[in-house]
Amino acid sequence: MHLRHTAAAAVASLALLFATPCPAAAAVGEFRYTYYDDFGNRAPGVLVDPDSRDCHTLPEVADPHTSATAFAPQNLTSATATMFTGPDCDGDYYSLRPGGRASDRLKLRSVIFS
Repeated sequence: MHLRHTAAAAVASLALLFATPCPAAAAVGEFRYTYYDDFGNRAPGVLVDPDSRDCHTLPEVADPHTSATAFAPQNLTSATATMFTGPDCDGDYYSLRPGGRASDRLKLRSVIFS
């Protein structure tokens, strides 16, 4: 009788181990933004399925010694985006819910997803 209970407990433990979901590693969808290219033209930027909980410095506006920033973000991902005015998720910040958009007045250089 004890052997049957022990075997059942072992099988249940294994089933529970393999049934536990893994934490999400990415915000599914696109994070879009606009920036000015080297010729002064508006250009689109995008992060596709960005990793969650990792800071993403936007490559087109990464240099903090220039006045160039990204603007008009659109969070079309499944996670909340927290955007920062500086590179490496530094400076003032603003959060944008999934599906949210902000105006051209919102400036950013980096973003992290929850």
